[in-house]
Amino acid sequence: MTLLFPAWIFRSKTSIHSESSLPLFSAKEVLPLSLDYFSTPGGPPPPSARVHHKVKYQPRPHLGVCDVWKYGYIVASKAIEITSDVLLHSIRGPRRKSWGIEMTVISAFMRGLAQHSSLVDLMTIRLFMSLGGLAPLPSDALVTPLTFRVRKHNLRGFLAKLDAAETGSRKLSGEWVVGRSTWQRLQTEWNANSNPTEGNAKFRQNHKERVVYYVHGGGFYSMSAAALRSISIPLSKHTDSRVFALDYRLAPETIFPGPLHDVVCGYLRLIDDLQIPPQNVILCGDSAGGGLCLALLMYLRDNAYPAPSGAILMSPWVDLTMSCESWASNCCYDIVPFPSVDNHLHPILLYLGERLEQYLTHPYASPLFGDLTGLPPLLLQSGDAEVLRDEIILFAHKAKLAGVEICHEMYADCVHASQIFPFLPTTQQAFMSIRRYVRDILPKIQLGSPQPLKAIAERGLASELVSDKATVVRGDGVVTDIGMDGVLDKLGGVQENFGEGQDIYGVANQRNLPSWGPILPITSMTDSKPAGDVENGEDGEEIKGVSNSASRPKAPARTNTMSGIRHMGSAVSFLVRSASGNGCCESASDEAEASPAVISSQGSRSSGPITPDRPTSSPPRRSGSLSHADIQSSLDSIMHVVSASILGQFAI
Repeated sequence: MTLLFPAWIFRSKTSIHSESSLPLFSAKEVLPLSLDYFSTPGGPPPPSARVHHKVKYQPRPHLGVCDVWKYGYIVASKAIEITSDVLLHSIRGPRRKSWGIEMTVISAFMRGLAQHSSLVDLMTIRLFMSLGGLAPLPSDALVTPLTFRVRKHNLRGFLAKLDAAETGSRKLSGEWVVGRSTWQRLQTEWNANSNPTEGNAKFRQNHKERVVYYVHGGGFYSMSAAALRSISIPLSKHTDSRVFALDYRLAPETIFPGPLHDVVCGYLRLIDDLQIPPQNVILCGDSAGGGLCLALLMYLRDNAYPAPSGAILMSPWVDLTMSCESWASNCCYDIVPFPSVDNHLHPILLYLGERLEQYLTHPYASPLFGDLTGLPPLLLQSGDAEVLRDEIILFAHKAKLAGVEICHEMYADCVHASQIFPFLPTTQQAFMSIRRYVRDILPKIQLGSPQPLKAIAERGLASELVSDKATVVRGDGVVTDIGMDGVLDKLGGVQENFGEGQDIYGVANQRNLPSWGPILPITSMTDSKPAGDVENGEDGEEIKGVSNSASRPKAPARTNTMSGIRHMGSAVSFLVRSASGNGCCESASDEAEASPAVISSQGSRSSGPITPDRPTSSPPRRSGSLSHADIQSSLDSIMHVVSASILGQFAI
C-alpha cells in the first residue's frame, strides 16, 4: 500500500509541514543536546550518537541475476513517489511553505535512496554526482585546470608523519575560476601596469586583491571542483576574486587525515609558493569541504602557521557522530540520504576507515568537538530544512562563546548546501550576502588588513591563469576548449581607462554583464559604511577617477523561454562538447520575495591577454586518479551512442 500511496498523503495539511513527520528514531535518540557533550576533543560520543565508534565497514553485497528485479522496483517506486508528490504539491501545497515544484521533485527523488545503495557501486555514484556539473551556470567564466607536485613542507604536529613521507612525486590537481567581470578587471589592471599613469597607479596601490581557496563537498567520497562550478563560479563573481578550487584525494582510497593533508598543502602553496599574503586569502567550503576548512583553520592555529583572513562555510559538516535531532526531523525533507550502519556507501565509515574509533570525535574530523578559540572570522550559511541544521547552530553558539567573530545565516525551507540550486531565490540572496560580507564586514573584523599583491605573486597567479589549457564555461553549461587565443572573444578584453561611468573594479556600469545577477537589498550584519563611501587605502584617501557606486545594473529577468527542455538541451550539448556557439547565454535569477531568517552572532581589446609574465606552456592536468577520474571523458564515452537521438528530441 505504501508503494501506491505514500503514508503522508493521508495526513492532515498541518502534518505535511511538521518537522516530526516520519519519526525514524526513538525518543532516546533525539534528546536535546548540550555543548557539554562536545567539550572534550577525542572524548566519547554523545548518548544520541548515530555512529558508534565500534562499527566496522561493510562491503557491498554481491548481486546476482535474481536481483535484477530490484532495479525495476526502485524505478517504479520512485516514479510513483515523485508523481504523488507533484500532485500533492498542486492540490494541497508544497511540503515546505516556500518550495517550488523543482524542490518538491528533487526531495521526492532523493528521499530514501540510501535504502537502495546496494544496487550501485562507488564509481557509479561518483559519476552520478558529477552530473551536477551539467547544470546551467549563472554566467560565463574562465576556468584553467592545474596540476602541481606536492612538496615537503616540514609540517608540524598532527600531519608531520604524512609530510615526511612526501617525495615530491605525488601530484594534486585543481582549477582556477575567474568570472567574466573579474577577468575584464584583471585585464584592465595588467594594462595599467604596462601603461602607468597617476590614476592607474593610485588605483593599483589602493586595491587589495583577494583570492578565495575553495574546498568542495561531497561526503568525502564523491564530487570534484569541476562538478561544483555552480558554487565556485558565482563565488568568483560575487567576491570579484580569483578562486582556486582543489581536488583533494577522496575516500576510501585515501582515508583521514589524508584529505586534510591535501587541503593544508593547497593552502601553503598559495601563501608560500605563490606568495599571496594570508590576509588576502579567504577559505570557502560546502558540506564536507566546510568541515575540512574548519580542520585547516584549527591545524594552522595549533601549529602557529599564518591563518587566512576568514572563512565562508556553506552547510559545514561539523559532527561525524550524527548526534543532533535534525537528522531525524529533517530527513524527510533534505537531499542528504540517511546512511544505515551496513551501508557500503556510509561516508563516515569510508572517510575514517579502520581508524573510526580513534578519530570519530577528533577535532580535525568533527570540528564541533574542538577548541574554537582564536579562529578567524566566519560566515556560516545553512538551511532550516537540512539534517545538519542543529549541529551548525551548536557550532555557531560554541564559536561565539569562544570569542570568534561569527555570522550565521539560516535560510527558511532550504535544504543542505542549497547554493548549488540556481533556481532558488535564496541562492542569489546567499551569494549577495557573501558579497556584502567580503566587501563591507570582513575588512572591519579580520585581524590583518589585506595587502597589495607583490609583483612576484601577481606574475605567479597570471602564469597559472593564462594557459593553453584555459576553457570558457558558458552560462548554458557548455565548456569550450579554446585556449587563451579565444578567451578575449568570449569574455571580453581590456578597458583602457578608469573614468566616469566605471566602478572600482574597472567595469563599465552601462554594460549589462551576466556576471552579476539582480542586486538584492541585503542589510549588513554589522555597521556598514555610509552610502557613497568607497574602499579606501590605508591612507584613507579616495581613489581618483573612480565612481563611488559599486553596484551593478540588474540583469534581465528570466523569461518563460528558459524551460526544462532548454536546460536538458544545455546538459546534452555539454556532453557532446560542442565547441561552437553563437555567444553567451545571459540569465539571472528572479528577484527574491522572501528574505532569509538570519541568526547573527555578531573596453578595448588587444591581440592577446595582457599578463605580467605570460608562460610558454602550462602544467599538465592531473589524470588517472581513481578518486577524481576524468569526468568529461567518462561521460563522453557513456553518452556517445545516445547523444544524437537525444539532441534530436531536445533541440534548443
